[in-house]
Amino acid sequence: MSKLPKYRQVADVLRREIDNGTHQPGSRLPSESELQQRFDASRNTIRNGLSLLVSEGLITSSQGLGYEVKSHEVFELNASRFENLTFPQNGDSYVTDVTNAGRRPHQTFRVEMLPTPETVAEHLRVEPGTTAVLRFCHRYVDDVPWSTQATYYPEWLVEKSPRLATPGDIAEGTTSYLAAQGIEQIGYFDEIAARMPTPDEARLLEIGAGVPVMLWTRTGYSADRPIRCTITTFRGDLNRMNYEIGDLSARSENEPQ
Repeated sequence: MSKLPKYRQVADVLRREIDNGTHQPGSRLPSESELQQRFDASRNTIRNGLSLLVSEGLITSSQGLGYEVKSHEVFELNASRFENLTFPQNGDSYVTDVTNAGRRPHQTFRVEMLPTPETVAEHLRVEPGTTAVLRFCHRYVDDVPWSTQATYYPEWLVEKSPRLATPGDIAEGTTSYLAAQGIEQIGYFDEIAARMPTPDEARLLEIGAGVPVMLWTRTGYSADRPIRCTITTFRGDLNRMNYEIGDLSARSENEPQ
């Protein structure tokens, strides 16, 4: 006899059935009444078990429509190849990679001047609160929110490269534009973390309960100092990141990418 509360037993059984494909992504679970009969449990017990699966991001609930298994079509991001000066859109491969995967990219964009947040100021080696330019992209894959990308440029750099502060895209990409001004990015440092989303992140990325975000912070450097800090926030359930380091000639083309 299991010592777990009955609602957790219900959740464990349904979770296993979701994992083994008994309940496919996009399919509806049996009704609460059907689950009551199956598990010989009260309606509150069934609802508590289902609520646990909602909090884990495995299912969603809709008023009058019951519970549905969430679809998780994961997008693979190769962080090693993400920046390439031959690509537009800030020199990254978002549009190219999404299109090559047979999916449809879409993004909205804004530029604003604002005080540098403290954590960003640390990366850029400037005083917190000094002016920075924020170039912000809200990105989609097949109309599903995929990520937000916030790139901060310090005030001293904007003075030398004023187009950074102009609205809209820079056609050749910001990295190429800066290189043409004699400010070449020669390296970057990455940090990756995970946490639960803020209310604004949950709204922008349409994240349900129990789903974390992945934060990818990349600080770009010229020969003598940092020139930008990019914070990309991904939905944790729809994204996977990889890197390529060293000689991978022994790696089979048929291995998972």
